[in-house]
Amino acid sequence: MSLDGMVTRAIVNELENTLKDGRIDKIYQYQRNEILIQVYNRGKNHKLILSANPSNPRAHLTDHTISNPSTPPMFCMLLRKHLMRGSILDIKQHATDRIIFIDISSMNELGQISEKRLIIEIMGRHSNIILIDKESGNIIDSIKRITHDTSRVRQVLPGIRYEYPATDGKLNPLSLSRSEFYSLIDRDRGDMRVYRFLYSNYLGLGPLISKEICFLANIGYDQSVRSLKPEKVESLFTAFVSVIDVIKSKDFKPVLIEDYHSDSYQAFYAIDIEQFEDHKRIYPDSISRTLDLYYSRIIKSSRISQRTQTMKKEVNTILNRALNKLSKQKHELLESKDREKYKIYADLISANIHRIDGGMGEIELENFYSENMESIRVPLDKKLSPPLNAQNYYKKYSRLKNAHSLLIKQIPDTKGEIEYLENVLISIDNCTEPIELDEIQEELTKEGYLKKKGRKVRRKRVESRPHHYISSDGIDIYVGKNNRQNDYLTLRFARRDDLWLHAQNMPGSHVIIRHDDGQIPGTTLEEAAILAAYYSKGRHSANVPIDFTERKHVRKPRNAKAGMVIYNNFNTITITPDRKRVYNMKRVDD
Repeated sequence: MSLDGMVTRAIVNELENTLKDGRIDKIYQYQRNEILIQVYNRGKNHKLILSANPSNPRAHLTDHTISNPSTPPMFCMLLRKHLMRGSILDIKQHATDRIIFIDISSMNELGQISEKRLIIEIMGRHSNIILIDKESGNIIDSIKRITHDTSRVRQVLPGIRYEYPATDGKLNPLSLSRSEFYSLIDRDRGDMRVYRFLYSNYLGLGPLISKEICFLANIGYDQSVRSLKPEKVESLFTAFVSVIDVIKSKDFKPVLIEDYHSDSYQAFYAIDIEQFEDHKRIYPDSISRTLDLYYSRIIKSSRISQRTQTMKKEVNTILNRALNKLSKQKHELLESKDREKYKIYADLISANIHRIDGGMGEIELENFYSENMESIRVPLDKKLSPPLNAQNYYKKYSRLKNAHSLLIKQIPDTKGEIEYLENVLISIDNCTEPIELDEIQEELTKEGYLKKKGRKVRRKRVESRPHHYISSDGIDIYVGKNNRQNDYLTLRFARRDDLWLHAQNMPGSHVIIRHDDGQIPGTTLEEAAILAAYYSKGRHSANVPIDFTERKHVRKPRNAKAGMVIYNNFNTITITPDRKRVYNMKRVDD
């Protein structure tokens, strides 16, 4: 986790400068393990998030609007009782650990001034938010109560004295000394990796900053301590000192690391990180803004991912039914092509009833439909009389004859349904906002694939927006992320002369190139084709054929499902999707 003791130090520094002497106006518990505290200070309201969520524990200021639950949980009510209208006296860090103290002065129920301490422990699954009476040091309550059954090492319960989590004898890196460092190196000379040696022995260091120290020392972070030569030990110590000096001086430079090959943030830190040479660096104006951007994307991505998996599972179930249906239809169509033989069987049995005895399994009869009157074997059901055998064959012939004409119509419909469902799966993968998943769910419900889930409160309709790119030549390119957007782009947004692109014979997004005056440059066409290939089922393939034509040659068939169109007068370009090129294209956030 990037949020270690050094990042905590930067957070405390910012909170102290922003919130100290402020007044607590509102307290919400908007998630099971997350608190939002609104603090008024120096003429401005500040929103402080405190989270003990095992996956995303943190503390930082936020600008986001967070909905307040109608019924506050018990811990929220307790915080309101003890802290509302209270004044923030101090904010500090416990040593260099991921523990933040917020001291608050407020009136108790007797009208007397009392001091409470709100403690935020940012420790993964052991994270907690604890309120204690500062004078006695006793716990008033916590967002997670830790009983003896949960942990025999440390309990967190109302009425008992608060104890700091064990530090396992780790040293404070802000008091780094050469002699202690060399002593630890000599003691730990073994197979332990260098970066692990650092965060195992010094409080508040995490794997990320430990690897950075190795990087600055020009040492492989996974190198063993045993293999370090004296000059490398000195380089490691020097790099360590340089990093700690930056932390001591509070010369924080928050940074977000973004991967060029994905839309996700790889890491964040309170000072610049040099080890990510092949990644994009973003420098927000504060550590809170850094954490807000990082966790907002992580949380949104996680929620979208969960919904995406659920929706894909539902659509795949429907798709598999459609594929099985198509397989059966093809089998029945193949069988129906042999229907004439059953009529022949029936006619031959009827003409030769006098020759057929009950209980026969088959009989060889002359085929009077053949020029040469060859003999053929006619299978019989032993349990049925000759007339009933003939009747069964007539019925089978009639059924297959009717089935053939129906199947000729049904098979294209089933293929269209499969194409539509595969397109929906691609659309789900392309979703970047919850509203886009809502639109797909609404579309599937409208098409009858999903059931309506109760009565919904009518809200003002908000439409999602397609991707909007600017080509290297400065030309607008638009990419639909779901069927609703595809229909909007192609049928309502695009002009007759705009260029329309789509992956050939596979599900994918509609892509529109705005065509103003003059020819569309080859570079723009190539970039639009890359987008069409990337946002299609061929994303991970090579040499994907992309059809392109003017919008006027694209039309929607009558009663066609959302996103389904037909086109003519097209040309084809073959392209290999390139995620890095897509990532580096200029994108407009509408």
